[in-house]
Amino acid sequence: MHITQLNRECLLHLFSFLDKNSRKSLAKTCHKLLEVFQDPLLWSLLNFHSPAELKKDNFLLGPALKYLSICWYSERVKVCNVEDWMKNNFQKDFCNRHENTVSDFLLEVCNRCPNLLSLTLSGCGHVTDDCILLLLKNCPNLETLKLENCVRITDQTLEAVTLYGGSLRTLHVDFCRNITQTGLERVREKRPSIMLRAERSANMIPDNKPEKKFMFEKASRKLVQL
Repeated sequence: MHITQLNRECLLHLFSFLDKNSRKSLAKTCHKLLEVFQDPLLWSLLNFHSPAELKKDNFLLGPALKYLSICWYSERVKVCNVEDWMKNNFQKDFCNRHENTVSDFLLEVCNRCPNLLSLTLSGCGHVTDDCILLLLKNCPNLETLKLENCVRITDQTLEAVTLYGGSLRTLHVDFCRNITQTGLERVREKRPSIMLRAERSANMIPDNKPEKKFMFEKASRKLVQL
């Protein structure tokens, strides 16, 4: 039996075992397999391992998407974690190439994937509180939100969780250095049913704006002089 003689249900099952690139390659072989590739039911789960993968055309976003993971484990993530005012020209150029990639992608998710249940972001150093706020508003069924090493995430995200995370059951904000203990306590108070984890976050050194850092150093010098 030729593969194209299988019914739609069987083809969807076979496609589910393939990675995104293999699905795309197979879809190019005939019209019937292209239709299977374009079936929203095939795309309930998406995993990405770098921002570059988000720009490819080997997947579809739609209302069937329920589980999304964007995890970037690379030495290059360290560049994104450097405060903007401390980056050299090379680092700025590197970040400019993908600074809005993840945020723009998540905006598409907000518009197309209202049934999202789980979102995991790791090493996404340019994702902001505003982006997570929009996602919480547009994906009211979100049950799991895991943020790891997302350095621009602050207590504003925690506040958004208390306001719009009505369905949230699990919240991880590990190694998010601009999260404070005060923000974590507020989530525990307002949303006690949420399983909250914040490994190292409230104990890390938060970012300081240049003027604040300068004032701190100036005050320190005065104390030394005294």
